[in-house]
Amino acid sequence: MIIYDRPMEGMKFILFIMFEAIFKLTSVIRCYTIYITVKEGYMKIIISNSSSMPIYEQIKNQIISQIMAGELDEDDSIPSIRALAADIKISVMTIKKAYDELEKEGYIKSVQGKGTFVAPKNTELAREQANKDIEKNIYKIIEIANKFNIAKEEIIDLFDFIYGSEKK
Repeated sequence: MIIYDRPMEGMKFILFIMFEAIFKLTSVIRCYTIYITVKEGYMKIIISNSSSMPIYEQIKNQIISQIMAGELDEDDSIPSIRALAADIKISVMTIKKAYDELEKEGYIKSVQGKGTFVAPKNTELAREQANKDIEKNIYKIIEIANKFNIAKEEIIDLFDFIYGSEKK
């Protein structure tokens, strides 16, 4: 475990990098778990070098997940591009690409000379993300239903039954 402890824009960011090795046959998969203090909590980012997903996308998706889950609140400070890149030994361009996409999508905002912060929650953006999550799960349901020859009507009946009992 490597621990970085350095001041950052008036806050202290502690970065824990844990190397987790998972053995599959003869190959080793390396995963880095990063905890960064943000106000009273931690921002957790897990980076997998063996993932087919690019590192910038892994960082972006995990920050989005934490914002949507309420783990990162509006106006929470997040590390600057250069500080995060230096701390986790990843290219500045990789972090910049993740931050640029997060800013373009409205999840974070950069204030010249002050830092990068979580943007105010956009309810339309949250709803769009929820719809994407629902859509992914619907595809999984369809895949299972097709595998076991379950009719669409049965799935709809089951959905209606569960949805109705959840509302009570």
